Amino acid sequence: MFPMSSLINSLKSEIARVARKELKDELLALRKAVTAHRSEIAALKREVKALASAVKAGTRASKARGQEVPAAAAPGIRFSAARFAALRAKLGLSQAQLATLLGVSYLSVHKWEGGKAQPRAAQLQKIAAVMKMGKREAAKQLEA
Repeated sequence: MFPMSSLINSLKSEIARVARKELKDELLALRKAVTAHRSEIAALKREVKALASAVKAGTRASKARGQEVPAAAAPGIRFSAARFAALRAKLGLSQAQLATLLGVSYLSVHKWEGGKAQPRAAQLQKIAAVMKMGKREAAKQLEA
C-alpha cells in the first residue's frame, strides 16, 4: 500500500505542476490585457474630463456672449465704435446727453465708444433711430 500512495502523491504533484505551468502563460496574457484595459480606461477618463471642462467653458462663454449682441440678433444694423463716436461728435452731444437720448447710462456710451462693449439689440435699434436724427431733432428730444 505504501508504494501506491507515493504514486498517487507524485501523480498529484505532477498534475499540479503542469496545471501551474499552463496557468502561468494564461495569467501572463490576462495580466497584460488588464494593464492595457486600465490604461485605456484612464485615458478615456482624462478625455471625458477634458471634454466636460470644454463644454463647461463653452457654456460659460455662450452665456457671456448672450449678454452681448450677436451679429444675427439685429439684422441690417452693424455697430462700430468709431462710427458711434463720430455720431456723437456730429450731433454735438456729451456722453451723458447721448446716454439720456438712448435711455442708457453714460458708462455704457463710454464703453461702446471705446469698443469695450457691444450694445444689445434693443439699444442698436435706438442707436439706429438716433443716427437718422439731426442736431436740432436730437436737441428737441433732449429737452422733452
